Amino acid sequence: MIGKIIGFFIGLALLNPFTAIIGAILGHYFIDKPRRNRLKIPPEQLHAIQENFFTTVFIVSGYLAKADGRVSETEIQLTESLMNKMGLSADHRREAIRLFKVGATADFNLDSALAEYKRICGASGNLNNMLLVNLVNLSMADGVLDEQEAQVLRQVADYLGFSRFAFDQLLRMLTAQNAFYRGQHGGYQQGGYQQPRADELGLAYEALGVEKDISDADLKKAYRKLMSEYHPDKLIGQGMPEDMIKAATERSQEIQAAYDLIKKSRS
Repeated sequence: MIGKIIGFFIGLALLNPFTAIIGAILGHYFIDKPRRNRLKIPPEQLHAIQENFFTTVFIVSGYLAKADGRVSETEIQLTESLMNKMGLSADHRREAIRLFKVGATADFNLDSALAEYKRICGASGNLNNMLLVNLVNLSMADGVLDEQEAQVLRQVADYLGFSRFAFDQLLRMLTAQNAFYRGQHGGYQQGGYQQPRADELGLAYEALGVEKDISDADLKKAYRKLMSEYHPDKLIGQGMPEDMIKAATERSQEIQAAYDLIKKSRS
């Protein structure tokens, strides 16, 4: 797109609409296409990112589960249930359980694991965001995020370069999205749309990370930004394992539902 714009205005500077069109075409081929090729991750690097992202999610999840001193059988069962919901392949599920147990051992070093992740995957802000999303999901498998788990999540966020404000906002958004997803049917019935409850509408705004008095234009910008962050094709292209993409897809569905509810309430 940048190449098209540059080429168009160079052509337009010659005061000829035809040369403007030709300039846009040449800009696309000589600027935009090479630029996209530079951004494309080589297959070997992509595979390394996929493996490390998967490893980090589940090994740190094991560490999180032990943050309160021990890993209960209930936590293991809930985590396994969540793994099933994530749509992992059978091989990935077995490996995820193994990694979870490694992370829960006494000699596991969180800093080393995060350093390895940052070395291999850390250039992608979207992947960093999804790492935290997955860790929060697994931490809240029992419906509760206790203070010890929150401290570990903040440590991970700090290591990835998230400010305290950005992490707290993400945590509020994820909590609201989960709550909204569980209760969103309250504003809909088979006969059609009904006026949403005040608490449900409030959750919808929180799920998008915006205030209730936001303008329609800024609301749309916030919605589009979130949808872009969770776009499956973009995440897969950056190294998200394909059988872990379900979490991003579900988040985008929750965001879409929240946005739709807000729009209907304003119409």
